[in-house]
Amino acid sequence: MFGKLAIAALSLTTLVSAHYTLPSLIINGSPTEAWANVRKTNNFNSQAPVTDVTSTDLRCYTSETGATASTVSVAAGSTIGVQANGPMYHNGVINVYMAKAPGDVASWDGSGTVWFKVHEIPAVTNGGSTITFPGTNIQSFTFKIPSSLPSGQYLIRTEQIALHSASSFGGAQFYISCGQVEVTGGGNGTPGPLVAIPGVYTGNEPGILINIYYPIPTNYIQPGPAVWSG
Repeated sequence: MFGKLAIAALSLTTLVSAHYTLPSLIINGSPTEAWANVRKTNNFNSQAPVTDVTSTDLRCYTSETGATASTVSVAAGSTIGVQANGPMYHNGVINVYMAKAPGDVASWDGSGTVWFKVHEIPAVTNGGSTITFPGTNIQSFTFKIPSSLPSGQYLIRTEQIALHSASSFGGAQFYISCGQVEVTGGGNGTPGPLVAIPGVYTGNEPGILINIYYPIPTNYIQPGPAVWSG
C-alpha cells in the first residue's frame, strides 16, 4: 500500500512540475532547433514560470543563463510562428511582442519603452455562460509579420499567461521566450503603442488577476496594448 501511495505522490509531483518552455521559432513552416534562434530561458530544465510582473525576467527570462541566440532572417509580410516543447495545457492567453534593436540584436537586452504587440490569442466569453481558451492545449501557433514593419533586427517575445491560479495577486504564470530575427524587405510603418517590459503590467489588470472558474467572467480583457498590424 505504501508503495502505491509513493508512486501516486511521485506521479502527482511530476504532473505539477511538468510545465513547458517556448524554445523554437517556426520559419518557412518548420520549427527551428530548440534554443537555436530563441534565447535559452532560466527554466530550460525546471520549466517554472515567471510570476513577478516587476521582474526583469518578465522580459526574456535570461537573468541566470545570460543567453543569446542566432539571428534568423524573416521577410516582412511573411508568416512565422512559435513552438513550445509540449502542449501548453494551462488555461491561458497568448501575447507576442516585438522590439527593434538599436544595432546587433544579439547584444541587446530589450530595455526601454520599445515593445509593441503584433499578435494575441485571447480568451473567448459569451456573457457569463462559458469561457474558453484557444491558446490552450496547442503546441504551436503562427502569425504574420506586418508588411510595413521597418527592416532591421528585432527581439520577438512570446508569453503564454496561464490563468488557472490567477484568482490571487501573483498567481498568473508567465511562460516566456525571446527569439532573434532580422526583418528584410520592410516598410515605413511606425509600430505602437510602445511599452516597456517590465512595466507593461502591474499584476492587477482584469485579464491577469482573475478567477476563471466562478463566477464565470462575462467578458475578458486581454492584457497589454492593442495589436499593431501595420
